[in-house]
Amino acid sequence: MALTLFYITSAVAVFATGMMITRLNAVHALLYLILSLLAVGVIFFLLGAHFAAVLEVIIYAGAIMVLFVFVIMMLNQGQKTMEQEDAWLQPGIWIGPSLLALILFVELLLIVVLGGNAETGHVVDSKQVGIALYGPYLLAVELASLLLLAGLVGAYHLGKPMIKTKKSGGNS
Repeated sequence: MALTLFYITSAVAVFATGMMITRLNAVHALLYLILSLLAVGVIFFLLGAHFAAVLEVIIYAGAIMVLFVFVIMMLNQGQKTMEQEDAWLQPGIWIGPSLLALILFVELLLIVVLGGNAETGHVVDSKQVGIALYGPYLLAVELASLLLLAGLVGAYHLGKPMIKTKKSGGNS
């Protein structure tokens, strides 16, 4: 049973990630990204890493996604953007994310109902996660932090307003 749930959740994660990459609207891509992160959290849970699953949901799908939503809201471009968002928020747009969320919810109910009967691997506690992250996976953790720093610097430079300079006619 756990293997079937793992494959279904993996399919949801891959599909949601693909949809997130191909969406032109940032809000729609954000919805699919949240679903992808929730599916990864369920995968962690099914593998026995309950602590990592909780961190995935709380930190990524919760806090960071809320931050992205606030940034998108702050970058509102006025009336034209509101009209465009109204056109994008047709009922058919929500079918994909709602269906994927329903699949994850049904899996969650199955896990809760089966309780101890669902074989989810061995339990990994937070101490083991910390030892692994700062032991054999230290290089991967540092590379991920550098990647996040590069993304932050890139977002800063892309988001700051351009300063227009006056061109002089050769007289300096």
